[in-house]
Amino acid sequence: MSRIGKMPIAIPAGVTVDIAENNKVTVKGPKGTLERVLPAEMEIKVEGAEITVSRPNDLKKMKSLHGLTRTLIHNMVVGVTDGFEKKLEVNGVGYRAAKQGKTLQLTLGYSHPIEMTDPEGIETVVDGQNVIIVKGCDKEKVGQFAAEIRDKRRPEPYKGKGIKYATETIRRKVGKTGKK
Repeated sequence: MSRIGKMPIAIPAGVTVDIAENNKVTVKGPKGTLERVLPAEMEIKVEGAEITVSRPNDLKKMKSLHGLTRTLIHNMVVGVTDGFEKKLEVNGVGYRAAKQGKTLQLTLGYSHPIEMTDPEGIETVVDGQNVIIVKGCDKEKVGQFAAEIRDKRRPEPYKGKGIKYATETIRRKVGKTGKK
């Protein structure tokens, strides 16, 4: 039995969960509404203040979908109550980030500044000149947008310049040594 899949998901106060046909799950909460079509084979039930996910049989595909389905629903519930956030740090001389309305402006050593517009349902906050916080209720979109920002200038291993996640550690390399 899937250890993650069989755990029930508690529904906090102020959150409503609707399950339509074809396992279309809609979760409404204080931070917004999320909806997603989950695998039709899984059986999703709302019992009182918790959601349970069960699988029809023990085929390998069903086992893998069981835990996935439960985790996706759990992420939706957490997203509409607390939301998700990713912190990015901009390191390097002259590298900085600024916010103008819904546009994030990045100066990353290129000949031009890079402008990125916040996608729908996602908000970016610039803390100081070198910390970018990406917030939203959809975990997948938050992670994707944070990855897109990081891709504009990945951290390099010699000086550590670039955009990195706050939790990420960069493997540093030793540079060239002079001639003797």
